[in-house]
Amino acid sequence: MARNIFFSFHFARDAWRAGQVRNSDRISNEEERGFIDGVDWEEVKRKGEDNIKRWINEQLEGTSVTVVLIGAETSERPWVDYEIRESWKRGNAIIGLYIHDVKDPERKTDTKGANPLDSVYLVDGQPLSSVCRTYDWVADDGRAHLGEWADQAVIDRAEYKGETKLKDGVAKKSVTPPANPAMPTYAAPAIPRISSDTGFIPHSPHAEEQR
Repeated sequence: MARNIFFSFHFARDAWRAGQVRNSDRISNEEERGFIDGVDWEEVKRKGEDNIKRWINEQLEGTSVTVVLIGAETSERPWVDYEIRESWKRGNAIIGLYIHDVKDPERKTDTKGANPLDSVYLVDGQPLSSVCRTYDWVADDGRAHLGEWADQAVIDRAEYKGETKLKDGVAKKSVTPPANPAMPTYAAPAIPRISSDTGFIPHSPHAEEQR
């Protein structure tokens, strides 16, 4: 089943890897949100934080699934934290997706970072990672299973009967990703659709060079 998906990621470090997920042809242009042309992003950023929030909120409209692309520093990005919180409040299903093993243009992988869903808590003290599944794009073959994972996430959210209100706060830096025994792993972005060798670099609202 087609799902409108919002992709959340840290631009400065993970733009290339996010682009590989986006260009994998698992999701069509009409079904993905969360990417923005570099020129348009500069205009959004120039108008300040309220405008960035407005852009994110507009991108989230009409989506049912948020996929958090997890790289080395994703858990430390405040805009990723904002996107996760807004997604959950809107009723979106959420998936964590590790992308650190996606190779960059020099065929290099990156360090595995903390899961930002471990740092967003429900008011009962449970992290979102305890109710949202997390996968690995490479190890779990995201090219073959992303659509399936999105469908399962929607089912999980619909069937979830626990606490839904989030604690206030922002994600804290974490060095080692905590284990997530409650949810299984499997052994589990709109840019113009173009090939990855054109030099086009995807941007995201949390793409500030200093972030």
